[in-house]
Amino acid sequence: MDVSLVTALNSVKARRIPVVEIINLATGSQELLTTIDGIDSAVADAARQALAGGLSYRTEIDGVPYFLNVHLPAIRLMIIGAVHIAQALAPMASQAAMETIVVDPREAFATEDRFPGVAVLPAWPDEAFKEISVDANTAMVALTHDPKIDDPAVKQALRAGTFYIGALGSSRTHLARLERLRAAGFEQSVLERIRGPIGLDIGAREPGEIAVAILAEIIAHRRSRYEAGKTICSASLRQK
Repeated sequence: MDVSLVTALNSVKARRIPVVEIINLATGSQELLTTIDGIDSAVADAARQALAGGLSYRTEIDGVPYFLNVHLPAIRLMIIGAVHIAQALAPMASQAAMETIVVDPREAFATEDRFPGVAVLPAWPDEAFKEISVDANTAMVALTHDPKIDDPAVKQALRAGTFYIGALGSSRTHLARLERLRAAGFEQSVLERIRGPIGLDIGAREPGEIAVAILAEIIAHRRSRYEAGKTICSASLRQK
């Protein structure tokens, strides 16, 4: 890969844009394609399928062999609320290779001592979302039970199109949350993206158990995004 292509690839990755490196195995030529590129060709279509599936693979198009090398940004987990569940969730998410950030305006809770080795931002969610890019490869969990903190974070996540949004609370609490969000102008189809009560239903009760349920649900959502694309990629591989 020449220097200019390396520079371009690093620039795209730094902006957390999914990109596929298209390598022509016959000539050795390489080019980059992202989801926002409007190129119309069979190779570009195959590259978009690779991005959709999150899967690098070798294929042949019009008799020419290609390798489609997919580069996806790391999953970013925004934890709103430096509470006990967050203390259990943050290190587990980091072990799962998620870029984890804890946000809480309450400085007594948002401390490095309580979250060793995890990025902690003692700020209101509105301020935090200005500093940190939030995108389709971001998951957001709201854990404070305080609408003044949780609601702004949920609103920002809905607008940003994060792939997972979860909010702590009972079914009754969640219904009240939805009413507030509807009053703020969000449509029901958008609100259905919020997972509440949060986490997989595994009967979790203790903070550590609830953290496991939340992380499992995030992983399930993350993987389900790629299943259709992986099916297409796998079919392509079986034909070779």
